[in-house]
Amino acid sequence: MQKNTKNGLTIAVDGYSSCGKSTFARRIADELGYIYIDSGAMYRAVTLFGIEKGYVDDGRVDEAGLKKSLDNLDIGFVKDESTGRYLISMNGREVENEIRSMAVSENVSPVSRIGEIRERMVKLQRSVGGKNGVVMDGRDIGTVVFPGADIKIFMTADPHIRAERRFAELQAKGIPASLEKVEQNIRDRDHIDETRAVSPLKKADDADILDNSYMSVEEQMQWFRDLLKKHDRENKH
Repeated sequence: MQKNTKNGLTIAVDGYSSCGKSTFARRIADELGYIYIDSGAMYRAVTLFGIEKGYVDDGRVDEAGLKKSLDNLDIGFVKDESTGRYLISMNGREVENEIRSMAVSENVSPVSRIGEIRERMVKLQRSVGGKNGVVMDGRDIGTVVFPGADIKIFMTADPHIRAERRFAELQAKGIPASLEKVEQNIRDRDHIDETRAVSPLKKADDADILDNSYMSVEEQMQWFRDLLKKHDRENKH
């Protein structure tokens, strides 16, 4: 089991798309002084690579071609010295904004359910996350990547509310989209994530559920602080 107890806690944040997992996990990492890793960004980077190489288009994936090209794909993280945060890179190119496009969002689920890709990403996630106190968010962090995580959180929220949040993010970035299309994309991704054969999205048996449909980020952080205090009390020697 992958567990980090020497240099800090391993905190797994799983849940549905557009639940605000990244914002929540990043805030936790900032507050604790931990490394934050957005595992979903890795799958988005693979998807962007597939789109640029012509293996991914409009929900269709040339699995054979994409798999063969994986040896030419290097996914990593570069530190933003101005913020101290780690940004996703693809073959040495920082692609944090590019991977958030609707084109990537519409294709990431069929790419991420490919077994060989998930195996590679899980190996990379473990190598990055096993070094220090870390907060990692995704779909299978508490169930597959770090089943021995010290704290596991499963996030959920009403699909329409998630769509409104995602639509607002896209508008703020000047990315064209419609609310209806965003919500359909979210519901489609939920279905694919929950039913895929490899590492489906599900709550770990020992995870705490956070439904943030009507919670502010600060209210979510207070919920986490209370959870952390509970964890500390239960693990005192």
